[in-house]
Amino acid sequence: MPGAHWPLALAGALIAARAAVLILRPGEGLIEPDPVDVQEYFSHDDIARARRFGRPQLALHALSGLLQTGMLVAFVAHPPRRFVSARLPRGPRTPTPTRPLLSSALAGAGLSAAIGLAPLPLSALARRRALAVGLATQSWRGWAMDVAKGSAIEMGMAAVAAPAGVALMRRLPRWWWLPGAGVVVAGATGMTLLAPVLVEPLFNRYTPLPEGQLREDVLELARLAGVEVGEVYEVDASRRTTAANAYVTGLGPTKRVVLFDTLLERFGRDETRLVVAHELAHVRHRDVPRGLAQLALVAPAGMYAAAVLTRRLVGPAPADASTLPALALSLGIVSAAIGSVSSALSRRMESRADAYSLRLADAPESFVAFEQRIVRQNLIDPDPPRWLTRLLASHPPTVERIGIARAYARLTATP
Repeated sequence: MPGAHWPLALAGALIAARAAVLILRPGEGLIEPDPVDVQEYFSHDDIARARRFGRPQLALHALSGLLQTGMLVAFVAHPPRRFVSARLPRGPRTPTPTRPLLSSALAGAGLSAAIGLAPLPLSALARRRALAVGLATQSWRGWAMDVAKGSAIEMGMAAVAAPAGVALMRRLPRWWWLPGAGVVVAGATGMTLLAPVLVEPLFNRYTPLPEGQLREDVLELARLAGVEVGEVYEVDASRRTTAANAYVTGLGPTKRVVLFDTLLERFGRDETRLVVAHELAHVRHRDVPRGLAQLALVAPAGMYAAAVLTRRLVGPAPADASTLPALALSLGIVSAAIGSVSSALSRRMESRADAYSLRLADAPESFVAFEQRIVRQNLIDPDPPRWLTRLLASHPPTVERIGIARAYARLTATP
């Protein structure tokens, strides 16, 4: 794997990502949106307020990413002494072959902490701005506790992943990326399966939706959709934010639909039914497994590109703890590039879920009203630049979603 060929390897990964989008993207069930003038649905103040908040937040997020990248570049050029000369006591209980793996575990945890905590001032500034506009509700103490818990989880995962990666690189210097791709897919599948029951409850309280009209609506919509929804939970999102949302999570026995308590408290029955119908569409069309299938298709080419770039950065020396900054930098670069291409599949699945929710709930007026309210409540730019949507967005812009509802209303209108 000649290091000079890493741009070709990265181009191959992007081609693989685009091919995965074309293979897995929904071809049926979509509604072509009608053109929409954003000012027909949102006032100048609505748009200006969302952009005044959202664009600086995006800039802070980008600065955080640049800071982390810069730190990794510095670590690659001048590895910290603990990465280069980590030493464990020699002795009969510590065989020499295990020393690179044990030092890699320590270095992986340390690198995770350094990279994760470095942009904390920028994150605090972004949170301060969210507090100022009433979007964040959590105390600073609660926020700090969440940061500590998240950092501890990431450090633990890095302490496991780092020696596993070093072991593969030492045993299979030229081919480690292939089993590495399998490890990535297996890890993502395991996290999808276990996170709803092991990780997410560490940060929020999840309670099954109680008996009542909303639960009856959920069961009725699930029956109409022909899906086994698993369990439907209400999450205490209001302890952190005033934003409203819902999502599908889990896999197999941990599959569930989660509704923010802010959604249930502030939106009417018709609007909530539409949100539930949207999430049921993801269940019906198996969009979570579809996302894992996309990862499985892209992982080999992506890991190969990361392997080539890592080799270019550190040379042919046997892998050890000092290799980890280069590996992390390579994985970050490749993941960001692939993500900008792969997000097209997510937007397509979300558009299909919008169309399905309109057909299932048959309430285009409530759909439009919900989109208008969610823009104002969550401070979302309803019509962001197209390049920004293509590069970063996992959902279609609000004007496109309203266009889908208008098209549905037009197509189903009684003459």
